[in-house]
Amino acid sequence: MNIEARRIEVAAAFEAAFGRQPTVWVQAPGRVDLMGSHTDYNQGFVLTQAIDRSTWIAASPRDDRQVSIRSMNVSGGAEFPLDDIQYDTAIPWSNYVRGVAAVLQSEGYALQGFNGLIHSDIPFGSGLSSSAALEAAAAVLFDTLSGLAVDPVLMARLCQRAENEFVGMNCGILDQYSSIMGEAGAVLQLDCRSITSETKPIAPGIQVVICDTRAERALTGSEYPERRAQCEQGARILAQAYPEIAALRDASLAQLASQSGKMSALVAMRCRFVIEENQRVLEMSEALAQGDLARVGQLTAASYAGARDLYQIISPEMA
Repeated sequence: MNIEARRIEVAAAFEAAFGRQPTVWVQAPGRVDLMGSHTDYNQGFVLTQAIDRSTWIAASPRDDRQVSIRSMNVSGGAEFPLDDIQYDTAIPWSNYVRGVAAVLQSEGYALQGFNGLIHSDIPFGSGLSSSAALEAAAAVLFDTLSGLAVDPVLMARLCQRAENEFVGMNCGILDQYSSIMGEAGAVLQLDCRSITSETKPIAPGIQVVICDTRAERALTGSEYPERRAQCEQGARILAQAYPEIAALRDASLAQLASQSGKMSALVAMRCRFVIEENQRVLEMSEALAQGDLARVGQLTAASYAGARDLYQIISPEMA
């Protein structure tokens, strides 16, 4: 579906739902990380790219400080007052919008209510950050309607807080930053410690292809927080011998080898993967810019093997 056909379809659905045409349109893209799996919450580097799938919100303002939000992708809708934002167990996807509103208001921003209709062509549960795109679109909508002019990097941080504190997922900054800061045709090398990025080129002739395994991905399960806790435990052990290590981003394989006897074999495996993966990001950035397909293949294979054997996050569908 092209953009104009999509706009016509969404506008018609909005009018059917709310009895009028939308006056404000916002969108935020999904993202794919080209290299840097689970390095973000270890304050490392990620090579990330916004994709051509996005979440739209069509909206019209309200003057009663109520938010009424519906979706064309899933059934149900939610309405909530900006003066009393509560977690919704019945319509869980609405919590991404609620959380953004709650965090913005906690920072002192005055928000305007709206009627909104969501349409996304980002596959849900696919690892392409559909939830972060919804948070980013909601933040841009509140920013636009309320005249806030929030700095984009701050907006990404606030969206991350919404997911951490309101939704209850202790994610890193990668997804929200990529959705808000991503640009068409650009690859970002994100420094997850300083929350800054460099635009990196991809040599002509290299095309990113995303394959759908049909395997659902759910970050709110136990595996993500377990992996994060294991990495943080490893970093604490390393810091006892090397005080300069604040996160695994600061550690070398030699330092890990010298201290691996003080941690469980499982924690040492997790740490090794993150340390190696962080270095692969920097090498992949150079290989893509130089068009070194052989090196790109080697790095990709090494990342896959590490994710499978050390971090144990590969599903059978990816084999």
